[in-house]
Amino acid sequence: MNIVDLHVHSNKSDGSFTPTELVHYAIQKGLSAFALTDHDTTDGIDEAIEAAKGKNIEIIPGIEFSSEYEGKDIHIVGLYIDYKSDFFKRRLQNFVNGRIIRNREMCKRLTDYGFPVTYEELMAEFPDCVITRSHYAKFMLNHGYTKTLKEAFDRYIGDNCPCFVPRKKITPMRAVEIILKAGGFPVLAHPLLYHLSSQKLDKLVSYLKDMGLQGLEAVYSTHSSSDERQMRVLAAKYDLCISGGSDFHGNAKPGLDLATGYGKLFIPQEILDKINERRKWMAAHPEQIKPTKILFTDLDGTLLDSQKQISPYTREVLEKWSQAGHKLALCSGRDINSVKDVKRYLRLELPNMYVIGYNGGQIYDCTQNKTIHRAALTLDQTAHILEEADKCGVHVHTYTETNIVSPKDDEELVYYKRVIKTPIIINPNVMDVLTEGPCKCIGIELKDADKLEHFRLSLLSWAEDEGVSMIYSSPYYLEFFPATSGKGVAVKTLCELLGINPYFSVAAGDAQNDLSMIEAAGMGIAMLNGSEDVQMAATIITAYDNDHDGLAHALVDLI
Repeated sequence: MNIVDLHVHSNKSDGSFTPTELVHYAIQKGLSAFALTDHDTTDGIDEAIEAAKGKNIEIIPGIEFSSEYEGKDIHIVGLYIDYKSDFFKRRLQNFVNGRIIRNREMCKRLTDYGFPVTYEELMAEFPDCVITRSHYAKFMLNHGYTKTLKEAFDRYIGDNCPCFVPRKKITPMRAVEIILKAGGFPVLAHPLLYHLSSQKLDKLVSYLKDMGLQGLEAVYSTHSSSDERQMRVLAAKYDLCISGGSDFHGNAKPGLDLATGYGKLFIPQEILDKINERRKWMAAHPEQIKPTKILFTDLDGTLLDSQKQISPYTREVLEKWSQAGHKLALCSGRDINSVKDVKRYLRLELPNMYVIGYNGGQIYDCTQNKTIHRAALTLDQTAHILEEADKCGVHVHTYTETNIVSPKDDEELVYYKRVIKTPIIINPNVMDVLTEGPCKCIGIELKDADKLEHFRLSLLSWAEDEGVSMIYSSPYYLEFFPATSGKGVAVKTLCELLGINPYFSVAAGDAQNDLSMIEAAGMGIAMLNGSEDVQMAATIITAYDNDHDGLAHALVDLI
């Protein structure tokens, strides 16, 4: 009987065999097919296919995506991917960009810790490789910084160690989506290695099935007979194909062999045949289940260009997003009326639209023309912020449902009015105007950043006790809003109100007040022109800035 292996690694990621060596070894082992599934790269596939020409073996183009779910590192294998498609190349480039940012920061931390290494030196020592922590450990060992690889991990680059920088990963749902869009067959790899409870694993598989998961790796090197039976039952529950793989890495995993694992693994051709039957069905039924997604996008510096407009291309992409049945939420630190004004002057009259103002403090349903969520400061909190601002000589204004309310018409308010067209009430006694707690206050200082920071620090203890968040939305703007508010809370709240799984949400931003939104969404998009902390938190960084359709170019592949 023919045998196959649908999970194999080369030295293009963290294996020890070259792709050519893998082909020769697979033939020696009697395989009729194997899938080259290197971590987050397809660089070895062409070499493997070339080495297999004229030989009786099938090379299946594959990949193994590393993703993150509830703090766990979850791997999704893609089989039969169109790895040369423009779409797939763009997605891999985003992975590369994220890895480069993370690797440069790890090099910096190692250097600061007394182990000099530059990113360029690391790449020179391990050319044509996807750099993983194992490469850092080898570098440290080779240069005498540690005595063993284990020491490098235990003391310096392991989880929670001083030189480790976690790489923001895509969700496994997004990995499934990418594989499907690249014409591939997505499989949940080694499901028992994540040490999830049966209930949590079932929930994960359910989410992945909703996104289009097609297979589950039930036959695996470390699975016992009972493990395999359990995984086969789970696969049957969600109508998933069985897949099987050794997870061969060569010398990197001593004792684990190609095709046979630790000696008892057996993956018959029948498993691959059934996968190919499902692939034929998928080709005949392209209307795969595609869950409704929602985009939360910041305005200034993200959706809007420097002229506060959107280009025809960005408009086209937003219209396609809406036509696909997805929802759109304009999310800003601006007051709700100003966000509505932006929607109006941009002529964004799309179905399924929402506007979110005050950094998540108010959510407005544009279809029903009503507020569906509001979180506000108390009147006492507002009065205290205004009193302390007056003592520090810092401009602070706030809002009613329809107006900006400011104690005076000063230089800071004039600057603020350049873009914000909400009507203004000037009253030295701001509290006399307010009939309910506002969603936020904003402090503005145009000339002395230290004064604004001194003001923030003076309120730090009070804000923590009162549950008030203080966030810079620009070097000049310090925003105050309830800790129960924030853009991240808005993501969770609106998803809950709409019955959308937060893992299917997308958030895009550029500034500090966008951080919570990007971290709360299933996928975070940081603008190329965004701050470093936003880029570190995001899943991907746009290839272009907000003046060159950066968000639209990133969004088009998510439709």
